[in-house]
Amino acid sequence: RPVTEVRETLPEGKSFMTQDFGPGNDLDDTPVYEVPAGHYFMMGDNRDNSIDSRVEQSSGVGMVPAENLVGKAQIILFSWKPGSSLWNPVSWFNVRLDRFFNVLK
Repeated sequence: RPVTEVRETLPEGKSFMTQDFGPGNDLDDTPVYEVPAGHYFMMGDNRDNSIDSRVEQSSGVGMVPAENLVGKAQIILFSWKPGSSLWNPVSWFNVRLDRFFNVLK
């Protein structure tokens, strides 16, 4: 599916480029979330196509209990380009080589 690159600007003026899969995505305009004490809100790096804390635990991840966190992310091991899918073997080689084994700071 086509993906458009757009610039988003936060209320304090900071802006960044992001990818938009188009209108009609349930994750585009979400409510304000209240994170319960002892939990964390996790958000995927592909905001239009991530099953993260914005998706209720019954069908997604939900809020993550603190006791489920076991460490700190240290490296990006693997990264696919937009439009790739585990369910589409033809796209398995559509990877972002520049992100392989990137150490996080």
